[in-house]
Amino acid sequence: MMRGKKHTAIAVRRLDNKKISVVRKGNSSVADKCKILKWPLIRGVVNFIESMKLSFSTITEGTDMLGLDIAEEEQSKLDKWLDEHCGKWLTTVITVISLFLGILLAAGLFIFLPTFIGGLIFDNLLTLEGAAENIWRNIVEGALKVVIFILYIWLTALIPDMKRVYMYHGAEHKSIFCYEAGEELTVENVKKHSRFHPRCGTSFMFSMIILSIAVGIVFLWAVETVWLRSLFKIALLPLTVGIGYEFIRYAGRHDNAVIRVLAKPGLWMQNLTTREPSDDIIEIGITALKCALPDDFPGFYEECLEKMKEAEPSDAASEGENAESAEIAENAGENAENAGVENGESEE
Repeated sequence: MMRGKKHTAIAVRRLDNKKISVVRKGNSSVADKCKILKWPLIRGVVNFIESMKLSFSTITEGTDMLGLDIAEEEQSKLDKWLDEHCGKWLTTVITVISLFLGILLAAGLFIFLPTFIGGLIFDNLLTLEGAAENIWRNIVEGALKVVIFILYIWLTALIPDMKRVYMYHGAEHKSIFCYEAGEELTVENVKKHSRFHPRCGTSFMFSMIILSIAVGIVFLWAVETVWLRSLFKIALLPLTVGIGYEFIRYAGRHDNAVIRVLAKPGLWMQNLTTREPSDDIIEIGITALKCALPDDFPGFYEECLEKMKEAEPSDAASEGENAESAEIAENAGENAENAGVENGESEE
């Protein structure tokens, strides 16, 4: 998935015919209707929410584009009943439940668990008081978040399908670097570029973890109860997200020694969340990028749609095949019947 200023494009290699399927839609943001939502700090929260929404819709659309249609004879009676009576409604419910469970898991892993472990450490092992306890408790909780985040990403990378997802992530970065360098978007040119990009979501997430330490020192100095600290951290998330977004935005537009040092940890994390892509995956990244930038690549999206139509069997051909199959079956039935009569068989 590639997102330009005006359009978002999704490119998928189908499983049935190995052809590339694409879809493009215009970008719309609630911030376009309300200027206050474009203010610094606020725009980061808006962008984060809309990015989460876009991510889930992309997963759904991408799955539909894969060509995973199951033949009716292979479906169970329950599958057929669900398709007939629930359809898209069931998909929406499953998506909402998945989103809720994902948020619950994230809150448990990255907010409650570090806070709980930090509480155990400072209640039983360390005896600090006042400002020193506040500072070191937030530092320890932040360090625990980093460790949990790294372990989480590392473990997911062990799953073959997720490893392939990280290869697509790398292809996105390399394709964008190639485009920003003004080079022709070819597989060979894209392969030369880095898979580590300063505006990556991984860098954003890592920046949020580091910023949460500073936010906690400022706002949580008087809060010690684990569940109350967890609730306050959730309440302070919009502020952390807003600051993190502004930092990533600034880092992506400036290149100096300070920015390079501050952005380095996020780039290191991309060693886990990106992998060197294969040529076929790079081709997908190039296709999605070109489709998302119609002003720079006029007519490319339309060419992709034409190729998609050519790869699909025409209705006339399908009808011809069905008619031919029916004729073959009918002839086979007649031949069997004639054979039965000739052999003296009869049907009562």
